[in-house]
Amino acid sequence: MSSRPGRAVRRALTSIVPVTALLALAACGTDTTPAADSAKAAASDSPGLIAARQAVEKYSEHPARIPVTTPVGKSIPGDKKIDFILCGVQSCQDLANFFTAGAEQLGWQVRQIATQGTPESVQAAYDQALRDKPDAVVSSGFPRAVYAKQLAQLKAAGIPVVQSNADDVVGDGISLLKNGPGDVAVQGEMLASWVVSDSGAQADTVYFDLPAYTILKPVKDSFAAKYKEWCAGCGLDSVDVPITSIGKDMPDRVVSYLRSHPKVTHVVFSLGLLNVGVPAALKTAGITGKHIAVNVGDGQNYQYIQSGLSDAAMALNSHEAAWLQVDALARQFTGQSMDVDQKAVLPNMLVTKDNLPKALGDFPLVEDYQAQFKALWGLN
Repeated sequence: MSSRPGRAVRRALTSIVPVTALLALAACGTDTTPAADSAKAAASDSPGLIAARQAVEKYSEHPARIPVTTPVGKSIPGDKKIDFILCGVQSCQDLANFFTAGAEQLGWQVRQIATQGTPESVQAAYDQALRDKPDAVVSSGFPRAVYAKQLAQLKAAGIPVVQSNADDVVGDGISLLKNGPGDVAVQGEMLASWVVSDSGAQADTVYFDLPAYTILKPVKDSFAAKYKEWCAGCGLDSVDVPITSIGKDMPDRVVSYLRSHPKVTHVVFSLGLLNVGVPAALKTAGITGKHIAVNVGDGQNYQYIQSGLSDAAMALNSHEAAWLQVDALARQFTGQSMDVDQKAVLPNMLVTKDNLPKALGDFPLVEDYQAQFKALWGLN
């Protein structure tokens, strides 16, 4: 009689142990704890994550209109010669090609002058422009401090200089500046909104920057500010890389960093060119589970997104900006002010696999931008 309760207890304990063990195994398999679950739940309801998701939704929309609507209204002369000074990377070459295509619509001739992105080569290019005596000079990427002497000479000769993607201001020789410091900060906000949304406000991020291009500093600063605002407690590190890393050892730099920082979940590049070759290098190194976003996407990075090798890109308004520069010069050559173009707010777009255009390549944000500009020029 006294032995029955003992056997009953043993049977009860035997039945409890497997269930307890299963629960323990389940907890190990999901790698979560009540505290972690609570943190994720709190993050999912945080004002920062909600704001980031709203920003992603806004920036993912495909713009439909160019930012200028006022026709030139006068006959545009077709005998103009323009020198376009390159900055040494592919994004500037693309901008020059788009500008050339727009200028050719008006019968203008464009001479593209190459540089290696160094101050010496940029100054030499401006010296060449002075010898050419063009009707205008267009350039991208460098502030006036690099070519101040030549800019003063161009101003004295009455030759307008049109700039873009440069850390500078309008005036004292520069007639137009698009994608200046006040315009590009939004790009950092766009990238931050995606990282925070993609991670559910649980990111650990490394930001690779290219300080040689000072115009990228507002992007970096805006990214850091919005990231910290929307993703409180999320890790963030910044790594500066030299321009000479592009097309050379950049993939090795990324692999080395991620090997020594395995907790990093998101990798952001201040220029899409920095990501070229990185996905293949990560695969070779056996590094997986990293999410990649780039500023100033290009054809290669869009291909990465389509193939699932990268995740997001800020698509720059290169097509629209280049044709807006043509529009500004058309107004200049007809005796009008460039103010309508200076005040215009160019579109940008956040691109992921969900909204990536079917036709890959460096695509325009406004699909029929050419027709819209040509209408302003009286060509259609």
